[in-house]
Amino acid sequence: MELSGYIKASPDLDAVFSALADPTRRAILSRLAGGEASVNEIAAPFRISQPAVSRHLKVLERAGLIERGVDEQRRPAKLNAANLAAAVEWLNDFKAYWGASFDQLDDVLLTMKQSKDGRTDHD
Repeated sequence: MELSGYIKASPDLDAVFSALADPTRRAILSRLAGGEASVNEIAAPFRISQPAVSRHLKVLERAGLIERGVDEQRRPAKLNAANLAAAVEWLNDFKAYWGASFDQLDDVLLTMKQSKDGRTDHD
């Protein structure tokens, strides 16, 4: 039941970015982008223990980046891209800043190139 006047809470971006800060967790998300997997399947390419992978999965689950199901004896994990999309949306707010910075850099580089080319022509 959806309550009138209430807005769905946005994801905890601190938890999302904290989860993404670890390269193992980013690799796990990349693996899960290809489909759901069990802890054993996720742990296979890593040189860490299965309990360590389980701890990474708990961090990802708390950040809302994955969901865990129950399938007989295993608990497959699958990507939940909604909170990841919220992080991307937040980063996109800075796209105009980055674009302006790159435009300024282009102007400086062009000026430097023209100065260099101008000196070469006069020599």
